[in-house]
Formats: sequence, structure tokens, C-alpha cells
Amino acid sequence: MNKSMTHPEEYDLVILGSGAGGKLIAWTYAKKGQRVVVIERKYVGGSCPNIACLPSKNIIHSAKVASLFFRSEEFGISKENVRINMAVVRERKRKMVQHLVDIHLDRYKKSGAELVMGTGRFVAPKTIEVELADGGKRTFRGKNVVINTGSRATLEPIPGLTEAAPLTHIEALELDHIPKHLLVLGAGYVGLELAQAFRRFGSEVTLIDRNDRLVSREDEDISQGLEEMCRDEGMQVVTNAKITHVQGKSGESVRLLGTRGEAALNLEGTHLLVAGGRTPNTSGIGLEKAGVKTTERGHVKVNERLQTTAEGVWAVGDCAGSPHFTHISENDFAVVSDNIAGGNRVTTGRQVPFCLFTDPEFARIGLSETEAKARGIPYRLARLPMAAVFRAMTVSETRGFMKVLIDTKNDRILGFTMFGAGAGDVMATVQITMLAGLPYTALRDAIIAHPTMPEGLIALLSAVPAKSA
Repeated sequence: MNKSMTHPEEYDLVILGSGAGGKLIAWTYAKKGQRVVVIERKYVGGSCPNIACLPSKNIIHSAKVASLFFRSEEFGISKENVRINMAVVRERKRKMVQHLVDIHLDRYKKSGAELVMGTGRFVAPKTIEVELADGGKRTFRGKNVVINTGSRATLEPIPGLTEAAPLTHIEALELDHIPKHLLVLGAGYVGLELAQAFRRFGSEVTLIDRNDRLVSREDEDISQGLEEMCRDEGMQVVTNAKITHVQGKSGESVRLLGTRGEAALNLEGTHLLVAGGRTPNTSGIGLEKAGVKTTERGHVKVNERLQTTAEGVWAVGDCAGSPHFTHISENDFAVVSDNIAGGNRVTTGRQVPFCLFTDPEFARIGLSETEAKARGIPYRLARLPMAAVFRAMTVSETRGFMKVLIDTKNDRILGFTMFGAGAGDVMATVQITMLAGLPYTALRDAIIAHPTMPEGLIALLSAVPAKSA
């Protein structure tokens, strides 16, 4: 037995993974004077600033600029010799990522939390051994330990898929060229956002999904709106597809074979992007040696306080099965941070806002019609096309709609859905109204600056049917 195993370094708090929840806990407790160490395998700050949320939105914005160039005549601007240089697009993204990493390193330095780069795994309860990136080993034992290992793109066990060396979002965001024909397997958040972006850069794009409609858990009008958007931009959309075999190699030539209903399916392209869900990073990190159990889907098993099955061990973010959003991991930080200090904060009943960064965006807070009907919750519905919003008219962004669900017995907002320009920002206005427990009439009767996107809420809420007697 090596010396580090018999004499682990003692810390108040040991955190495995430096994603949103973990790093915030680290900085908070280090500033309080506690001894804190964060173990990170590769990405300082986790996936969000390096390979996911922020870099993808950076690339998506470049694609938006490209789309405006191609629409330039509509705005009275002539265009000649429009050419997209993906190496420059990538460099802009890389500069932003490096800036974000530098900010994180500065936060570690100022907080006093120690950042250790290496691969960590549990070797005993509350004890993690780290194979250091620059060689050697260290072992840490914490009074409290937080697991924050995140998730990765799922590679389904389809024959030939692994051999095809498909892109995930990580590799797609590092391309320095425009794929001739990109096959996108999976039409969730990653698939839809990147499919549209690469179509706007000039790729042929085929979007493939196993469900009978896009974002199948959402309301049908959202699925219809997103599919119309894809088709109007020249993407091929193939739903209800079951892929049974993959041939070739991504980056050269790749073929997807399968079925669509009763018919055979044969799709060809030059590149393949896999965007069909996420797998928690929980295997191979020694959880069994720490007494930490996992769920059937591989997530760390936690209760509503984000405690694992091992005393003094907590889990936050994707690996804990929390909704896969950075803002939820940040809320997990608040839950665990309070509970380590002796509080009793829970995850139950919290709001989960989300935004799909297609153009236009799709955002929702609270209940959808589908959820309300499934739960037997009655509601009053109001709906407004974006073409009726003055700001949308001025910027020629009139695709989509907004809708709101209002309680039938009182005037509380049950849910808000928007498919339209600036949806994420407009949603926040509604969310604050919901958090305050205000009736929808408070927002309807507010004075909102003209002409802004949130101003459309006045027209929307003015169309809410009266309460039935």
C-alpha cells in the first residue's frame, strides 16, 4: 500500500469535477476559510464554458450573422462574394473559451480553493486518489465530498457506429471546415442547435430522430414550428427513424441504414454528428468503494437534499440526474452549500426554465399543455403569433408564437411557452411574475417599454379568457 493511501491529505471539502455546481461550492467554502480541493480531469470550469453551452452559443451566433448576410437583400443591403471561414469562426470561439478559463483560474486563486488537474477515483469512503496530469499521485480525504462529474454524449450500441468515429458536440465545435453533408442523429437540444448552425454555414443537413416528431415531449405546435423552421432553411427532416447499422467513416463518407415505419431507410453524408442523449460519468470512479449507489440509468442516487447513500458525500449536476442545464447545477450548488452548513434545502418543487437556442429560440417555464392535460390540471389558454409583436415586425423576426396557461380558479400563471426571437429573455419576465405569486393581470397591466419583445406579453395576457362562473 502506498504512502498516500495510508496517509491521505485531509481537507474540509473534496470535490470531484469542476463544473458549475462544484466550482461554486468550492469558491464559497474556500472564502469561508475552509480547506477545499477540486479535482478536474480536463476542463477547468467544466463543460459549460469549454465544450458545451457557451462555445456552442458562440458558434450559433456566427451562424446567425451568416444567415443575415444571406438575407441581406431583404434589408436593402446588397451582398457579393459571401464566404465563410470556419477556421476564423473557430478561433473566435477559442478566444472566448480561453478568456473564460482565465476567469476561472483567477477565481480559484482569489478564493483560496486548490485546483488539482488529474483523474480521480474513490479508493475508500470519502477518500479520492488522483493520478496527476503531470505525473505522480495524491490522495485526498474530505469531511465532505461532492461528486460533480457531469455527463457525456451517448453512443448507442448500433453496429458500426463507434467504428464510424462520429462527431459529438465537442468535435463539431472544433471543426475548421464546413461539412459537405452533415447527418445529425438525434433531434434534441444539441442536434437542433448544431444542425441549424451548420446549415447556415453552408452544409447540407439531414436531421434524423427516432420519435414521430421533433421535441416529442413538448406540445405539437412547438414540434410543428421547429420542423417548419428546419424545412424552410433547407434541412431534410427524417422522423420515426430506426437506425440499425452505420457504414463508413465520418469526415469521409458515412451511410446510415435502418427503417422508417415499414420502409427501408438509407441515408448518406460526409459527416455524422451523434446527438442522442447523455450518459452520466459515474462508471470507473470507484463509487462502490465509497458506498455510493447509482440508479438504473447510472446516475448517482441522491435524495431531495442531494445526499448520496454515503454519509458526507453529495452529488450535483448531470451525474446526479438533475435536469441537464447549467442553471440547475448552479441551483444544486445552493442546495448542497446550505445543507453542508446544516440547513435543510431541497430540490423538490423548484422551477426548471429552459431555452433551446435555435433561431428563433424555444423557451418554456412551468406547465406545457401536454403536461397539464396529462396531470388533469384545467387551464385557460391565450396564444399570440409573433407576427403581432411590434418588435418582431421591426426586426423581421416574425416566426413563431407565445402562449400562456392560466389557472381556471384564480389568476396565477401555470406555464408560459414561446417559440420566437428573444424567447429566453421574455420567459424570464414571466418567471419572475410566477415566483412572486402575482396574478397574470399584474403583468398584463404593467407599463412595458415599447417596442420590446416583452411588450408582446401585454397583448398575449389581454387575450386570456375570463374565469368561468
